[in-house]
Amino acid sequence: MHFCLLGTVAVTTGTEELALGPVKRRSVLAMLLLRPNSAVPVEQLISCLWEEEPPAHARTVIQGHVSRLRATLAEAGADAHGVELTTHGSAYQLRLPEQLVDAQRFSELLYRARPEAAPDEAVGLLRQALDLWRGPALTGTVASPPFAAAAHALEERRLAAVEALARAHGMLGQYEKAADVLHPAAVANPLREGLIADLMLALYRIGRQSDAIAWYHRTRQLLADDLGVDPGERLRAAYEEILRAAPAAAAPRAAGTAARNAHPEFTESPDRGRPGAPAQGPAHAQAPVQGGPQAHGETHGQGRPAAGPPQAAPHQAAPQAAAPVPGPQLLPRPPAGFLGRDRELAVLTRLTLPAAESGGPAPAGLLPEGGVTLVTGPAGVGKTGLAVHWGHAHADAFPDGRLFADLRGFSGGEEVDPAEVLREFLLALGTPADRIPPSPEAAGALYRSLVADRRLLVVLDNARSSAQVRPLLPGGPRCATLVTSRSRLDGLIATDAVRPVRLHALGPEDGVALLGALLGPDRVAEDPEAAHELVALCDGLPLALRAASAQLLARPRWRLARLATALRDERRRLTLLSAEDAGVAAALRNSVTRLSADDARLLRTLGTGFAREVNTAEAAALAGADPELIQDGLERLAEVHLLDEEATNRYVMSDLVKLFAQDSGDGKDRQEGR
Repeated sequence: MHFCLLGTVAVTTGTEELALGPVKRRSVLAMLLLRPNSAVPVEQLISCLWEEEPPAHARTVIQGHVSRLRATLAEAGADAHGVELTTHGSAYQLRLPEQLVDAQRFSELLYRARPEAAPDEAVGLLRQALDLWRGPALTGTVASPPFAAAAHALEERRLAAVEALARAHGMLGQYEKAADVLHPAAVANPLREGLIADLMLALYRIGRQSDAIAWYHRTRQLLADDLGVDPGERLRAAYEEILRAAPAAAAPRAAGTAARNAHPEFTESPDRGRPGAPAQGPAHAQAPVQGGPQAHGETHGQGRPAAGPPQAAPHQAAPQAAAPVPGPQLLPRPPAGFLGRDRELAVLTRLTLPAAESGGPAPAGLLPEGGVTLVTGPAGVGKTGLAVHWGHAHADAFPDGRLFADLRGFSGGEEVDPAEVLREFLLALGTPADRIPPSPEAAGALYRSLVADRRLLVVLDNARSSAQVRPLLPGGPRCATLVTSRSRLDGLIATDAVRPVRLHALGPEDGVALLGALLGPDRVAEDPEAAHELVALCDGLPLALRAASAQLLARPRWRLARLATALRDERRRLTLLSAEDAGVAAALRNSVTRLSADDARLLRTLGTGFAREVNTAEAAALAGADPELIQDGLERLAEVHLLDEEATNRYVMSDLVKLFAQDSGDGKDRQEGR
């Protein structure tokens, strides 16, 4: 006979489950099992079963449930298992061997596991413990605060077991298994900072540095949005450990070595194996010269020898050569399904690596190296994907590393403070946290001095303004910088000789090719006309085409023509071109929220008042405003690519922007769009 609390409350005998009756009877049993071999007063049972004022006959109801439970257990042979439900005055007691209760067995296994001292044994014990769970604890009981508190306590112990199991795998060098254990729990508990920190470090150890960093930023945003707080010390420490780019474990270590050397949270000393301890004085914040491929193979550059001799223990001879320390590799993973854009990629290469492109000195008017290239375009056109793809394709040109920061200029919420990015970059470049200057100006000066002679790529994504970008420009002659923004950033072009690259929507053939890459060529070949229509209905935007592909992948029996027919309905188009929190409407909403009230009003007026094109006089007539003021507003809308000025004083609005502008005119959802 076994009693189950870790899932649906149940009693089993062999393969048979006893019929326990209604929810309140099951709840009485659960409360007695939560306190095995202890007397539980009737008053406590009443308070657990009724949240509000209990009925006058509550005691009689409890007595009836206890009587039926006693009979059910007796019929199942409870006596043979040492199980007895007894009455003690105004209390009840369930006497039984505690190992018959799954929650008690779980606690015993968890107590016996010692991940740090005996990781091999701990893995087996903890897996046995977690296998006892069949779902959320105390399922099938009444929804009252006492049961909710008890279920929460059991869930906390389950998460502690998950973390302990991951820790045991980490001690054995099995970081991939640790990540597999932690990931489902992290998805279900996105605000549990310690668990997220463990997952980040496990991912980092198996070479998935960009995924680890993405978990940090996702969690930080959730903490800010839901709780209004910053990440705690443990989460920040894990993030800083990753940014310092300490060498990741290349292969699982032996259990004995792991037990001696590995930190319980999968961390190692950031200076372990580093060549050359930093000297005192002005050079104390200098990171070692960095190079070499990252563990997961995203970079292809060759590492350079370290500047100083390696340290050796007093009783050991110094090694012949120091292993290169990887440069910081903060680029996100390459975008899936990226294709086309050959012309734009070639332009990026010509502007960013002009000497490499031409095989000789840079063309007149272009810096040989160290310049800044700005990729601009409307929401959803693929600016970030282009920059990240180019950065991975030219990894060997930047042996000292690749830095990346999402400035969140058009992502909703607050944009990132440049001082915060400077701190992340300095950590990634090897500067100890306690030696980062508190002043943004001093931190910027240190950053520029550290990268002055390095071959480094810096990608500043999703910038809102020139002022946000300027403190983060490296300035070294061997550095290259890519900036992406929905805004033209005219100020940056004026002050820093930034070279702009305008990214336009995909043409019909490239759009169809993208659909083929996402859906499979056979599915597109079935209906080429519908594929071309889908590209047109999506305005050639990669984001919209990916959202449309998500709809089709979720409905494998749909032909492309069926989705095209649905998208022709302008009332449904934006909804269909969304996938959870990603989609055209969400991207446009983030652009519109950055507008002033007057410019947002002008956008709505244009969306409802003309087909696709307008000039200043027509827009002023629609808005009933001064033409000079309207001209300025049109320019600001064009600056963030909500309009295109295709000819002098001739502005064009895409169909998707027009639909969004119309939808933002009234209603609750539209108010949010404003």
